[in-house]
Amino acid sequence: MTGAFEVLVDDDRTQLEAFIEDYRIAIEATLDGVTEEQARRQLVPSATTLLGLLKHVTWMQRVWFEECIGGGTRVALGLVRNPAESFVVVDDDTIDGVIAAHRQACATARAVVAPLSLDAVVTGHRTGPRTVQWVYLQVLRELAHHCGHADILREQILAA
Repeated sequence: MTGAFEVLVDDDRTQLEAFIEDYRIAIEATLDGVTEEQARRQLVPSATTLLGLLKHVTWMQRVWFEECIGGGTRVALGLVRNPAESFVVVDDDTIDGVIAAHRQACATARAVVAPLSLDAVVTGHRTGPRTVQWVYLQVLRELAHHCGHADILREQILAA
């Protein structure tokens, strides 16, 4: 995969995809070297944990790529209904399992979006049509936002 600093003068799509890939790698990396207990540790009043953040960004990408672009429904895709539910870590969740689910969601996202131009209008999201470029920007925004959360949680966990 090509990183964002390797595509400085490439086309918009190449740059967007490189930034998204960088953040996908970065959020997974926040789980490197932490224990299962640390990955589940709740340091804030919300359900936000390192493992929960990766579960959420996995869900988020499935919503935008598989629902919005691919046209699947949340029920048919086996997705929880809303963002709050996507952070919930259950007993069966493990670091390896959540990372595997994230990687599968990323692979599916790449495949779903590959044949479409940035200007293509997609209609699968319940709030209405939008362009593929808008979806890329939304996913990038969410990944960056949650990577920041994960970085802070990881720093607190490792400092303890």
